[in-house]
Amino acid sequence: MASFAIPARPEPLQATRAQTALVVIDMQNGYLSPGGYLDLAGFDISGTPPVIARAARVLQAARRAGLMVVHAQNGWSESLAEAGGPTSPMWHKSNPLKYMRAHPGSQLLIRGSWDHAIVDAMQPLPHEPVVHKPRYSAFAGTNLEMLLRAHGITTLVFVGVNTNVCVETAVRDAFHREFFAVMVADATLHAGPPAVFEASVFNTEKFFGWTAGTDDIVALLDGLPAP
Repeated sequence: MASFAIPARPEPLQATRAQTALVVIDMQNGYLSPGGYLDLAGFDISGTPPVIARAARVLQAARRAGLMVVHAQNGWSESLAEAGGPTSPMWHKSNPLKYMRAHPGSQLLIRGSWDHAIVDAMQPLPHEPVVHKPRYSAFAGTNLEMLLRAHGITTLVFVGVNTNVCVETAVRDAFHREFFAVMVADATLHAGPPAVFEASVFNTEKFFGWTAGTDDIVALLDGLPAP
């Protein structure tokens, strides 16, 4: 099985096409679009358009290279059964849940709503699995690990939102499940001041995985022999 070197930081990472998957985290209206949850909660989403463009470039390159692609989509059913009540820390810390309690009738990240929908540029293809996650981590309460293990995947390339919340949480959980995790840092969007993005990149490179840039990942994938 031929291997290649991912041009990552702090050092290149060896991988193979058959054992590498792209995991797209929460590329939804709620996080990326004006009028979505993150915007309503007061976070700066002005950096959204270039992040969508870069994440879409990585997605298209992964498809051309024949990589497995998995999409993670954050949210809950209309009943909010998965969200829990006051006995769950999620009830207390989730910004969309707090917003909905303060604004009765609003629907943030509710399955089937506009807020929950994946943005047009990142729409999954029919054969690409979509993992519905009720918590920050794409691994918590989902079948993501089963999907990856069933396909022999060992290396995960991450794009999506938010860098310092759901993306970093997925990178950390991947590390603890013995996956090699690569965050395409400039194809992620942070929630909060720029310092949190830098901290997330630092944590990833020093403790939990690797980071890379969109241009390098796209060039690598487009340079592979046809699948």
